[in-house]
Amino acid sequence: MNKDMYSMIFKRKSFHLFRNIGNEHITEDELKDIENKFNKLIPLVEDIKVKIKIIKDSKNCKRGQEYCILFYSEKKDNYLQNIGYLGEQLDLYLVSKNIGTLWFGIGKVEESKLDGLDFVIMIAIAKVDSELKFRKDMYKSKRKELNEIWNGNYYLDVANIVRFAPSACNTQPWFVESSEKELKVYRYKKTGKRGIMPIDMVKYYNQIDIGIFLYFLELYLNKNNIKYERTLYVEENVDNEKNLTAIYKINS
Repeated sequence: MNKDMYSMIFKRKSFHLFRNIGNEHITEDELKDIENKFNKLIPLVEDIKVKIKIIKDSKNCKRGQEYCILFYSEKKDNYLQNIGYLGEQLDLYLVSKNIGTLWFGIGKVEESKLDGLDFVIMIAIAKVDSELKFRKDMYKSKRKELNEIWNGNYYLDVANIVRFAPSACNTQPWFVESSEKELKVYRYKKTGKRGIMPIDMVKYYNQIDIGIFLYFLELYLNKNNIKYERTLYVEENVDNEKNLTAIYKINS
């Protein structure tokens, strides 16, 4: 895991509209670099086939972006979590190159299949001409109170960073039970609260979100040389309000 990406947590923001970002453009070399980078990322689940495709236009993503990165995956246990985990690695890498990003969940594509893999989600991207146009103060972002996502008085320094992970419609569907030697991560979504997201899609996007959260969590642990062993779980029933996603045994 590239610890250098940790600082990008503080710089990253979602460009809900790509406006006033200057006149620079993503080059062909940068597009090739994005594809090469994706192929070198560390997956959450080793044996799931994934691919990306970069397109100029998407059917209904009209946010002023230059390109959309389409994520495709084999459908296996935890494939959505895996895409979130991989996609966020790519997201922070793009930010390090002054490429603005937006996870765009409701985007439609003409090709729902790519080499036998199913379309999952897209990230819209555009070149930004100045670092000053990224986030200036992450802590001003709207997030749940700590007691809504974190139980226990352990690793609160971790909690105060990872709670800024992006999520669909800012639903922040995570809950952590902390103890001295263990972090239990749950995908948690209170019944009835879903913002503008169609109700049948909440559980779909929130599984991607929890993969993003796991990457933030592991990036923090690795950056701070906190050794751990992760056990990943398959949700017994995706319709449950609370599902165990992973347990991190802390070894230091």
